[in-house]
Amino acid sequence: MSTAKYTLLGISGSLRNGAFSTAVLTAMAEATIDRADFTFAEIGTLPLFNQDLYVDPLPASVQHLRDQIAAADGIIISSGEYNHGIPGVLKNALDWASRPHNGSPLKDKPVLIMTSSPAVTGGVRAQYQIRETVISALARPLNTPEIVIGLVGLKIADGRFQDAAAIEFALNGFAALFAEIDRMVRV
Repeated sequence: MSTAKYTLLGISGSLRNGAFSTAVLTAMAEATIDRADFTFAEIGTLPLFNQDLYVDPLPASVQHLRDQIAAADGIIISSGEYNHGIPGVLKNALDWASRPHNGSPLKDKPVLIMTSSPAVTGGVRAQYQIRETVISALARPLNTPEIVIGLVGLKIADGRFQDAAAIEFALNGFAALFAEIDRMVRV
């Protein structure tokens, strides 16, 4: 096991002030503060993906996201579900990060996926679409029990995610992420 802190990039699939996804991500950053240093992506600044814009130099916000991904040991995606699927803003960010196909900063990057929803299903349908997208980009989503948080709106108090049982469950996913990062360093 590594004694150094892990460098993690948190990506929230929502741009809304007070987003549940961001509250969950922030709670997990706080719960792992002794093991990991988090940075957070700001995907709302990205232009809509357009292959015509994928030229040197890349738009500054795109280059920044790609640099953040490259610098991270692992990625945490926390997202809601819109119309039974992946939020467009998150898909846009993943599309920008996925190029070139065999040489993107996502290639071989361990990814932990968490979803949440005001519905009891906890965003489980988006979970699979996110997984499919990151696999297509050659990232390595962790094979752990799905971290889905249903009725998330009832678990937020003063803008903070307050579900101790869900945080404890998600920490198992983080343990798997840390183990995967350690395994990759040894290979």
